[in-house]
Amino acid sequence: MSTVDAPGSSTDTTDRPHLARPQHPAPEGAVTTPAGQRPDEEPSLAVRNNGGVAPSAEPAPAGRREALLVLGFGGPEGHDDVMPFLLNVTRGRGIPPERLEAVAEHYHHFGGVSPINDQNKALVAALREDLAAAGVDLPVYWGNRNWAPYVEDVWRQLATDGIEHAYVLATSAYASASGCRQYHEDVARARLALSADPAAPAGPTAEKLPHYYDAAGFVQANAEALAAALAQLPEELQPGARLVATAHSIPNAMADVAGPLGHAYEAELMAAAQLVVDAAAPGRPFDLVWQSRSGPPSVPWLEPDVNDHLRTLAENGTEAVVLFPIGFVSDHLEVIWDLDNEAEETAGELGLAFARAATAGTHPAFVTSLRELLAERRAGGEPRLGTNCPAFCCYVEPRRPAPAAD
Repeated sequence: MSTVDAPGSSTDTTDRPHLARPQHPAPEGAVTTPAGQRPDEEPSLAVRNNGGVAPSAEPAPAGRREALLVLGFGGPEGHDDVMPFLLNVTRGRGIPPERLEAVAEHYHHFGGVSPINDQNKALVAALREDLAAAGVDLPVYWGNRNWAPYVEDVWRQLATDGIEHAYVLATSAYASASGCRQYHEDVARARLALSADPAAPAGPTAEKLPHYYDAAGFVQANAEALAAALAQLPEELQPGARLVATAHSIPNAMADVAGPLGHAYEAELMAAAQLVVDAAAPGRPFDLVWQSRSGPPSVPWLEPDVNDHLRTLAENGTEAVVLFPIGFVSDHLEVIWDLDNEAEETAGELGLAFARAATAGTHPAFVTSLRELLAERRAGGEPRLGTNCPAFCCYVEPRRPAPAAD
């Protein structure tokens, strides 16, 4: 296995000193769509990121220098990072300062540190180990959308290291504008930033790996976690405990256009949750509910909220509940705050026995499934959704400002 001593690799980012409040490399208002083209018109992001051609159904060319890029959301690593990070996440969206301050308190509760960066470092390390054990000599890099190491900086390092093609593993298993399309946009933005520098080396082409909500290892990891959580409840409550899958809520407008036919986000989550329950507790009913919504109340988001759902269950006589956060790959802040804090508190107030299943994290079966996903693309075959997404896929038309009142 090659070791990449570069910004964005797990070796480098673990050892180097932390730079507080780094500036985001992308300028405010940066766009990835060529002039004269609508974002939902061909050629798609997938085609443009792959050098102007659709991701191939043929095996990877022999001798091409390739790498795997784990592309995450990013998170702050100290109190001073929290507000700059949130401004990165929300820039251009007009989020009121008081809302940002409220969210910031969740991070400050944990020392200003999001667990997501350490979890992604652990995932990179596990992928390297799994690839090496399988005899796959492929460097693994790590970059983020909203915090260091920024994908723009890591893309420059890929170019400097002579990488010709990057396979992009998003830390989201599902379709949606935020869960898939934005990762295509992140790559496009990084490629544009590099191409704008005449002194920079030519950067790699790229393709995003497909959605993996139904990958055997992802299902196995979540099923084992669900079974373990169910076993935490008092034995007499286990048979009647309600199983509740959770995922990050998104605006209805985003859900409407997720996937080529719309509503793929809900459909993929429901399919994943069904596979997990079939493996862990065959025949038992479950619910899919939503958590962690943000934005103004006037904008409709997917419902019901997990806390509202717990109240409904209690009103209907349920005595125990097991939450399994199928919409998340690791136990980051939305899980440990919104579920382990708020939802568990709600359950306690309602007298519900409560357990929460772990996420897939670095479960060996999950890591192996990710390596197999990479092998699938390198071996050729028809690209699946998530890799060769149509231009219109998951595109949300920007909201027009309301006309001023007379």
